[in-house]
Amino acid sequence: MIATDEKRQESASGSGRPADAAEGVDIKCVGLTKTFRDFWLRPRVRAVEGVDLEVRRGQVYGLLGPNGSGKSTTIKMILGLITPTSGRIAVLGRRPRDVASKQRIGYLPEESYLYRFLSARETLDYYGRLFRLPARLRRERIDMLLEMVGLDAVEHRPVGEFSKGMQRRVGLAQSLINDPQLLILDEPTSGMDPVGAKQIKDLIADLGRRGKTVLLCTHQLSDVEDLCDRVAIMFGGRVRAEGTCDELLEQEDRTTIRTAALPPAVVAEVRGVLERHGIGPVAVERPRRRMESLFLEIVEQARAEGARTSGATSGGRVADFLRSGADQPEEGAAKPAVTVTDAPAKAGVPAVAPAATPAVASPVASPAAAPAAAPASAPPATAVGPTTAPAAAPTTSPPPAAEPVGPIDTALIDRLTNRQP
Repeated sequence: MIATDEKRQESASGSGRPADAAEGVDIKCVGLTKTFRDFWLRPRVRAVEGVDLEVRRGQVYGLLGPNGSGKSTTIKMILGLITPTSGRIAVLGRRPRDVASKQRIGYLPEESYLYRFLSARETLDYYGRLFRLPARLRRERIDMLLEMVGLDAVEHRPVGEFSKGMQRRVGLAQSLINDPQLLILDEPTSGMDPVGAKQIKDLIADLGRRGKTVLLCTHQLSDVEDLCDRVAIMFGGRVRAEGTCDELLEQEDRTTIRTAALPPAVVAEVRGVLERHGIGPVAVERPRRRMESLFLEIVEQARAEGARTSGATSGGRVADFLRSGADQPEEGAAKPAVTVTDAPAKAGVPAVAPAATPAVASPVASPAAAPAAAPASAPPATAVGPTTAPAAAPTTSPPPAAEPVGPIDTALIDRLTNRQP
């Protein structure tokens, strides 16, 4: 049933791609339903039921809901990791399980699954190899991404020594190594300090301005208000509300008047005018700063005084290659300069340079299959068996010298196998 619907959807465009792709729709879900069954194929849990979503190109789209509302299941179906029970999905104009579409998708799961013995640079190089990026292009992108996420000073440390926030930065850089058109972020600010979280939000906003499509799943509702163009709120596997933040949050029965500080006499006069019109009760209060703005101001002041930190730095500008509407540059090709303009800062909020944070395993290959293709630069760790050899050497060349493993205790082997010495 699903395959038939998808084929019918593809044939409608006449070009092998759904018509939604030509209309600037990067994600389209129609009647999406997923029912998990038990061993006897009896329905056990209906995780998602009748979900309709449309995420247009260049949008930052928020997917909200409490735990168990169906958000993660929906994301897994969009990525093609699980098959829907019914309904239709189009991702970048293709079916979710079309491998070609994975080349243009970046994914940051809720947890950063990284190889703890690889350094940050080796991790990004490994995933760049999975995308078959040329060596020179990999090096250029890795340099830009490490600077962008503020890890260029610790790029050679094993990621197993990083804090959770620093690992999230590595994961985010990994999800951007292929310059994706569609970026799916699941709790991107999890484990981040307020400075790092602010930098990630600036990065997401900048990617949206550059034409990238971002599907954001988070429990930080303030992030959604600051970033998202549209929001869908799920509960019980269904979308309960969908629209822009202004449409969803506007209170039609309230009026707010903002002015500069008023003297007590003027406040009393205003109260009197409102009371004569039968409007009350009236609350007059001083506005409060957000804790985030105070925190960022203190950190910026400490940096201006020359205070040092052994953790991640503030990061640099967004990597130049993360742009939209251009083909991938050839190896060694010159890259045009990109000017990043920060959004106007809110009152009382100091401007912070946009930066980014970690992401994780790309949908192209799961970490479970990754060791088979690990780069030669990965440390040997404690592996006992033979490692994967490089390209076969000519028969006339001597074999590479094996690493010393110490003398063999034959007496111990005999005792363990119950043989007499």
